[in-house]
Amino acid sequence: MTRPITAGLDGSAESLAALAWAAREAVRRDAPLHVVHAWRFQDRGVAGTVTRETQEGWARDALASAVGTVTERHPGLTVTTDLREGDAVAALLAAAGEAETLVLGSRGHGPVVGFLLGSVGQQVIAEATRPVVLVRAGDEAAAEASGREVVVGQQGEPEDSADVVGAAFEAAAARGAAVRAVRAWTLPTVFTYSPGSMALADEAGGLEQYEHKALGEALAPWRERFPDVPVVEHVEMGSAGQVLLSASANAQLVVVGRRARRSAVGARIGSVAHGVLHHAECPVAVVPHT
Repeated sequence: MTRPITAGLDGSAESLAALAWAAREAVRRDAPLHVVHAWRFQDRGVAGTVTRETQEGWARDALASAVGTVTERHPGLTVTTDLREGDAVAALLAAAGEAETLVLGSRGHGPVVGFLLGSVGQQVIAEATRPVVLVRAGDEAAAEASGREVVVGQQGEPEDSADVVGAAFEAAAARGAAVRAVRAWTLPTVFTYSPGSMALADEAGGLEQYEHKALGEALAPWRERFPDVPVVEHVEMGSAGQVLLSASANAQLVVVGRRARRSAVGARIGSVAHGVLHHAECPVAVVPHT
C-alpha cells in the first residue's frame, strides 16, 4: 500500500503553506494526502467559557475549510483527515510512522514552531522515524519551477548518508530537477580525520581530491538508480551548515540528515540540520539516519 504524504494543520499561515506543499507532493508522487489536526481543549474561565463541543466544532470547521481548498486545486487527489483532541507531538509522531513524509509549517529565523508554538516541531523532527519537511508561510508553487535544484548535504562514508542522498534523488526525479550534492570539508585536526583517512587523502592527491572522491563514491549507486537525474557535485571548504546554505540559494528543496541527540533540555537534531531549518529560504526535508 502506498504511504500517504501527511500534513500537520493548526490553522496558522505556516501550516496552510505546508498543506499546500504536501498536496503538490502527493500529486507528484501519485500518493494520497492525509491531514492531521490535533487540538486541545482550552478552559477559558467561568466568565468566558466555551464548551469542548464548540471548540471541537471550530477545529472541525478549520480542517474542512483547509481541505476544501486543497481538493478544489487538486480534484483528483485522494484526501483523508484525522481530527484529534490531545497532545500534538503524540498525534504527529503517530501519523509520521504511517506516512511517506510528514509536512509541517515553520517560521524559520527563530524557534522551529512546527505544528504549534514552542518545541513541538523540534520534538517531532528529532523523534520521527520518517522524513519531516518544514515549509514556511511564504512558500509558493512557483518556487518549484524548472531550474531550481534539490540540494542535499553528504557527510562521512557512503553508508552514513545513503538514506539522505536517496531521498534527494527521489525528490529530484519526481520534480524533473537536478541534484546538487554538497560535501563541506575543513582543514584536518586529530578529531576530524583518522590516520587511515589521511593516508587515503594522500593517495588521492590531497584533501580536496579525497573529498571529491568520497562524494563521488557516495553518489555512484544513486546515479545508477536514477540515470535521468542531472547531478552537480559541490565540494567546498568551510562549515557544513554555511556551505549548504550558500549552495541552496536557488534551491526548491534542501535535504539534510539528522541523528537525534538527547540532552538535559530535551531532544536535539544536530547543528547542521538546526542551522539549515532556521535560515534556508526553501522547504527543508530532514531525513533520519537508519
